[in-house]
Amino acid sequence: MSLAHAVLTSLIEKSSSGYDLARRFDKSIGYFWHASHQQIYRELGRMEAAGWIESSVPADAGKTRKREYRVLPAGRKELKRWVGEASTPMDLRDEFMVKLRADAALGGLGLQAELRRRIGLHMERLQQYREIEARDFTPQRLTTRASRIHHMILKKGILYEEGSIAWGVDMLAVLENT
Repeated sequence: MSLAHAVLTSLIEKSSSGYDLARRFDKSIGYFWHASHQQIYRELGRMEAAGWIESSVPADAGKTRKREYRVLPAGRKELKRWVGEASTPMDLRDEFMVKLRADAALGGLGLQAELRRRIGLHMERLQQYREIEARDFTPQRLTTRASRIHHMILKKGILYEEGSIAWGVDMLAVLENT
């Protein structure tokens, strides 16, 4: 997936300034597709040059350089084309797994503290996801197809964090009992 497709999706959901887009991105798509604000601004420039989006200065911008971006028909066409492509499942690339292999090969290397830290990070993210779910996905708010899709995306994140915590607890027991 390219950042352009994530940005197109976000702009189709709501036209916005680059600043507002970057803030919204952090609170939604950013949970599973990370990009810095600088990367988003660079991508907006490339997408505008490609004719996928256009920007304008809103009437309330005053003396700021604030621009509002919206998706053009060519951008919608590109997003539909990209959605039609096959995508490969995520490859697991986790440096900590290699460290565990090293621990298995060399003997107890003291990875328990790092594993506890990682479990804590997964617990924090799980708590964030559960708060989002409680706030944004009450039964009364799950009335549209889009809201149900958004909820299912969040549920995947919840299941991932729960699985990572459970695996971490099991792995910690292995490390502590050898």
